[in-house]
Amino acid sequence: MNGSVEAANAPEATSTPPGIWMRGVTYTVADGDHTRVLLDHLDLTVEAGEMVAVMGPSGSGKSTLLMIAAGLLISPGDDEAGAVHIGGHDLATAGYRMSTLRRDVIGYIEQRLNLIDVLTAAENVALPLAFTRAPKSEIRQAALAALEDVGLASMADVVVDRLSGGEQQRIAIARSLIGQRWVVIADEPTSALDRLSGDEVMAVLRRRCDAEGAAVLLATHDPSHAAWADRVLQLRDGRLIDTARVPA
Repeated sequence: MNGSVEAANAPEATSTPPGIWMRGVTYTVADGDHTRVLLDHLDLTVEAGEMVAVMGPSGSGKSTLLMIAAGLLISPGDDEAGAVHIGGHDLATAGYRMSTLRRDVIGYIEQRLNLIDVLTAAENVALPLAFTRAPKSEIRQAALAALEDVGLASMADVVVDRLSGGEQQRIAIARSLIGQRWVVIADEPTSALDRLSGDEVMAVLRRRCDAEGAAVLLATHDPSHAAWADRVLQLRDGRLIDTARVPA
């Protein structure tokens, strides 16, 4: 996949929009006296019900790509930074709706856990819903269901600073998946986990695709976890290349 593979026009309003649609996305950073291109007019589509894995060496721009897809990063001072749509919503014009999209639609699993040590596992997981009008009992049940998905329901009322690093990683993942979010963006979601726990997390993401029609975009260094995806893309020189469709 490269800048010329997919049509440049946005999805038509009458069609079912892709979960993630990116066109011409460019991101550059200053590197001494030079400018380094992390993303070079990059195109990407992740359909509803599809999991796409992005691989590439450290520094290749994988995290940058994911942060832009989640609406967390905008190319600075570049009028040709490209377009990003999530479920048909143009992030460039989302305005105040962006916070709602992040709360209700986009689940973002980042490498930094950002847990609150003095809260329990369930309280940490429930944070994305804390400012909604949902009853506390419903929020609690949603948090327990998310913890169940990652195999930690029994730890719901344990303060997180008493848990292992791997358990904390899974709590952060549960927090990102709470509710019915149907676009999931995951940056190395299994990096701190052993093989068994990592496979459990990948199974959760796979179920979110297959059972709920979520679009999942993840970055990983682990080929065995990339194999859970429908497609595997390599990020090189700011472009996605060598698209491989994983056999069923």
